Amino acid sequence: MASKIDMSSPVCLIENINEQLMVNKEALNILSGIKQPLVVVAIVGLYRTGKSYLMNKLAGKKRGFSVGSTVQSHTKGIWMWCVPHPNIQNHTLVLLDTEGLGDVEKVDEKNDTQIFALAILLSSIFVYNIMNKIDQESIDLLYNVTELINLLKARCSPDYYKVEDAADSVRFFPDLVWTLRDFFLELEIDGQVITADEYLENSLRPKQGTDKRVQNFNLPRLCIQKFFPKKKCFIFELPSDRKKLAQHEILRNDELDPDFVQQVAEFCSYIFSHSKIKTLPGDIKVTCEGLENLVLTYVNAINNGFLPCMENAVLAMAWIENSAAVQKAIAHYDQKMVQKVQLSTETLQELLDLHRASEREAIQVFMKSSFKDMDQKFLETLEIQLEAKLEYFCKQNLQASSDRCSALLRDIFSPLEEEVCQGIYYKPGGYLLYTLRREGLKKTYCEEPRKGIKSLSDKNLLVHIEEVPEDLNIQVQAKDTS
Repeated sequence: MASKIDMSSPVCLIENINEQLMVNKEALNILSGIKQPLVVVAIVGLYRTGKSYLMNKLAGKKRGFSVGSTVQSHTKGIWMWCVPHPNIQNHTLVLLDTEGLGDVEKVDEKNDTQIFALAILLSSIFVYNIMNKIDQESIDLLYNVTELINLLKARCSPDYYKVEDAADSVRFFPDLVWTLRDFFLELEIDGQVITADEYLENSLRPKQGTDKRVQNFNLPRLCIQKFFPKKKCFIFELPSDRKKLAQHEILRNDELDPDFVQQVAEFCSYIFSHSKIKTLPGDIKVTCEGLENLVLTYVNAINNGFLPCMENAVLAMAWIENSAAVQKAIAHYDQKMVQKVQLSTETLQELLDLHRASEREAIQVFMKSSFKDMDQKFLETLEIQLEAKLEYFCKQNLQASSDRCSALLRDIFSPLEEEVCQGIYYKPGGYLLYTLRREGLKKTYCEEPRKGIKSLSDKNLLVHIEEVPEDLNIQVQAKDTS
């Protein structure tokens, strides 16, 4: 069973301290523990517009993400809450609540753009939460961030604007859910009642004409239409009378406006039923490790003066994950070889056979863990390292065999040396007894199992026998012949 994480409360994923972004290691540790597919929902909008309330509802909780009740922005940075997906078994819903845009206490407006861009880059469903109605300002804000991401995503090649690359980029962008809070307008055009989705499409519809003014009007709309082909709009009326608005998160459903309660339920139902796994260009599904690496890559890019480049992020994540896959495969190979080789192998061929079997398993481990190794450079790196490992094990195997042979020779022939030193063979017929004794010990040595490659050579045996002082051999011979 794939492991899941059910957090009791959110944690800060990306801290925003003095408008400097920092990744929280605690949140990364939580991500690394998730082994299920991820559906990532992020929300962005002006501060004090009820973003956190909606995210708490998606988490199935009344409280969790900080809901402010003053003019001061509460949420800082990006907060994460991982909960089991309510509709899809063995999937994790990752909710990302962002700090409100337009905080008057901020010094650098670029910080808002960075938070906005990160929410789009990390999510598979992007919720754009604004007040009252769709206006030119909200369209321009979404366009500016989207276009900036798109330009920086370019592969630094004039071929980027080919159709297939543009299509690949579209597949990377999340689904767009546009939410309108405290909506007060009548949903109708030319006297005809329209849906919220039709209102969104009409707001993003380009005008006819070619003059500069029309082009400026159409440009952001065409961009949003292009990169967010899947769009949905929800309207929310006031949750309660204005006197209770500050406490609406703690109010029971029967204390809220019934229309608002129904609208929130429909919003949550849509998010749950239209969930999609976070993917990257090339239809690559992002794992928990992948999301962790994306966060690190994007924040590092921002802190170095750049907005994230999707392609570079994919390459960086590929390098990180494939490097880890190589190490995982090497560790598997080492484990298998140590288990199988143990002390030593009898022949070189036996060692080679063990190596090939362990090598095949290691490559299978790599292939399961690798990520977008299109040119197979990491596979080549693994193969080179495995060859080096074979050389290492050959040396180790030879040394283990040599050590065992030497130890056996000492154990087997040390009694003979003691006997020679004690003068047992200094008597008539002693040399014959000595020779018979030595040949018997040779046989004992040769019958010992698992001596390894060194046992194929008599050099160890002959060298050890020659360690018996030559003068003793001569003396034994002299006694015998006398």
